[in-house]
Amino acid sequence: MRALLALFFAFAITGAAARAEDAAAGYPNRPIRIVVCVPAGGGVDTVTRIVADGLSKKLGQPVVVENRAGAAGNIGADAVFHSAPDGYTLLAAQPAPLTVNPVLYTKMSFDPTKFEPVAIMTSIANVLLVRPNFPAKTAQEFMAYVKAHPGKINYASQGIGTTSHLTAALFETRTGAKLVHVPYKGTAPALNDIIAGNVDMIFMELASAIKLHQAGKAHILAVATDKRIASLPGIPTFAELGVKDFESGTWNAIVAPPGTPKAIVAKLNAAVEDVLKGRHAQDIFRKLNLHAAGGSPAEAKKFIGEQTTLWDGVIKAAGVKPH
Repeated sequence: MRALLALFFAFAITGAAARAEDAAAGYPNRPIRIVVCVPAGGGVDTVTRIVADGLSKKLGQPVVVENRAGAAGNIGADAVFHSAPDGYTLLAAQPAPLTVNPVLYTKMSFDPTKFEPVAIMTSIANVLLVRPNFPAKTAQEFMAYVKAHPGKINYASQGIGTTSHLTAALFETRTGAKLVHVPYKGTAPALNDIIAGNVDMIFMELASAIKLHQAGKAHILAVATDKRIASLPGIPTFAELGVKDFESGTWNAIVAPPGTPKAIVAKLNAAVEDVLKGRHAQDIFRKLNLHAAGGSPAEAKKFIGEQTTLWDGVIKAAGVKPH
């Protein structure tokens, strides 16, 4: 009997593997939808549209980008999490719904650890961007101004739990500064108010901030990296300003619903890798000051796990309360 059961399970496993391979062999045979969990115009949206265009050519099927924002990315992530695990609905996300929200939200309708990571698309440093008429014109002046005006300076974020929010919280922890949080629903509305002078500052990714800095619509005063950024040689790091252990960046990933066949995930990963390594994407990312990441699904899973641990520590150290 045991021998028969073992034989039965062996056939079952072999059959399942064969079906997965068959599914991958015919994949894709219809359009693929990538849900971006933030509004149009933000960093992950821009990156996803570049990658989606390349994937359409690589896979021979339309790859459609759909923005489903809200609840710090949870709405879009939830929709993908409960989609069919067939490789035709994917999630493009920034760190919040995959690594931060599980700590910040007491109740969630999905488990981020169950997603099947496909690839990390890009990574990018965070910088301090201030409104064009902010009183402090240099990083040194900014540090002095913040110290002299506790509780009087407000900062925008792309939403509760985003890296822009948590980077500011980390800044408060490291410096003792007292800032006022003004959360927005995404990057675009937050930047609109920075440009208009309605909010004082934001910690955000270099790719979007540098355009405003170069146009004089806002000013980058410092960078949250261990070394100065080549495209901004005159802008100091926070370490140079005496702020220790203060580094922050963001990244954009593609993940699939739980249970998506490994063969399909591998096929998607290979296509994304080809796009990221291609000259067209490399040229665009270079102009946008983005770093093409890439790597295997296993490496993506490991990276996301490490980031979850990192931001969990930041949230607890900063005393950010869960919702």
